[in-house]
Amino acid sequence: MSDGIDIRGGGAVAVDTETLRSAAGRFREVVSELAEIGVLLGSAGSLLFAGSHIAWWVSQTVEAVRRRLMDAQRAAVRIAAELEEAAAVYETVELRAERDVASRGGDVVALVRLQRELAELARLHPEAADAADTAIAEHWARWPAELSAQAPGALWWVNPAFFALAGPTAWGMQRVIGAAGRGSIERAETLRGPVPTVTVTPVVEGAAQPLSGAAASPASVAPASLAGAASRIPGGGDARIRVEKYSMRDGTTQFAVYVAGTQTASAGGEDPFDMTSNVQLYAGERSASYEATLEALAQSGAEPGDVVHAFGHSQGAMILAHLALEGGYDTQTIVTYGSPVEADLGDRTLSVALRHRDDPIAALAAGGSAGSVGSAGSFVAERTADPATGMHDWRMPAHGIAAYTETARMLDESTDPRMREVRTVFDTLAGAQRVEVVEYAAQREMPVSAPLAPGPVSAASRASADAG
Repeated sequence: MSDGIDIRGGGAVAVDTETLRSAAGRFREVVSELAEIGVLLGSAGSLLFAGSHIAWWVSQTVEAVRRRLMDAQRAAVRIAAELEEAAAVYETVELRAERDVASRGGDVVALVRLQRELAELARLHPEAADAADTAIAEHWARWPAELSAQAPGALWWVNPAFFALAGPTAWGMQRVIGAAGRGSIERAETLRGPVPTVTVTPVVEGAAQPLSGAAASPASVAPASLAGAASRIPGGGDARIRVEKYSMRDGTTQFAVYVAGTQTASAGGEDPFDMTSNVQLYAGERSASYEATLEALAQSGAEPGDVVHAFGHSQGAMILAHLALEGGYDTQTIVTYGSPVEADLGDRTLSVALRHRDDPIAALAAGGSAGSVGSAGSFVAERTADPATGMHDWRMPAHGIAAYTETARMLDESTDPRMREVRTVFDTLAGAQRVEVVEYAAQREMPVSAPLAPGPVSAASRASADAG
């Protein structure tokens, strides 16, 4: 917990197992060092005890220090054991999550391997399984709690009996979403369906116009923080996607892409960032907004295998989840603000997810994975953005990019060590020699209806026309 933000390794995992085991190892090293110091103090005390009266008094002091040292040694042993036990609990959670994925995918080899690893873990840490059960149960109970608590403020006009059912209803929705395979995107999952046609156009001065070339910008254009990255996500104008091309000092190229959330509540119109794309993406189908993002990257010069750092809000976060899994790029970073899904990213992608407990859109992820996703250093940051309840909740203030930018700012100011990897990404981009920036508008190509062919003309119609 940091400044009202709960930072977790992911789902039911408070801290990733690698960090816990590393910390336990350091405590074991401290135990060894303390033991060596204790031996030296013991020898010194014995020598002094055999000396003069003053030396005897000093030896008593040395003995007192040695006993304190032994107490510290025992405490270090206990802490190391507790850290290793916690690591075993969270590893059990993660292995179970992997087992569930393997089971759904019919991967018998992986199932056998994971079951064997779980059995060995249970042998070494008999209490880990029960503790993992508790952690998972707390995880599934935690995510709908705030929405259930705030429901009376926005739904005061509903039958009071509804409020008693708010919690069970929210938990039931979570189970339904999970059973339907929605909310979480598995690593092997790809979008289905036909490829929508879109037109992507660079934006100049707020209007969608052709752009002859991207202007060079100083290296300082790189974002310096999560809040700075959030502020670059397009919204309110013509732009839907922003791409920054970084020419690094070693001759390589990296890209940062920022993708907007839903821009219109309508469906099927020219704006691809609409409800149609929302439903398609959530259902695992290709959307015009996803194709627009791929096209924007391609127009900016991104090629398969290039390094990409991705930042997206709401629908944009869903787009980037699939981009990381199947877009063909080396997506090394993905930061999501209020995503309705969570992707099971591999260990090459740093995943940072900002969620608000009172955001009904983020709740569509149904708590995400019980385990952790992404590379070491990945985390989920949660807080309650708008604790006050009332009719204003219908506008979903907790889902807005402004609220998520504030959460990002709080993380930027945090001293939590898990922010270290994020800051390293920004520091790397800041070292670029040249940066090119283009924002893109996107338009869904609407099907053109074929003209109706003339139908057969009846004899009566011909007679009427002749009479006229």
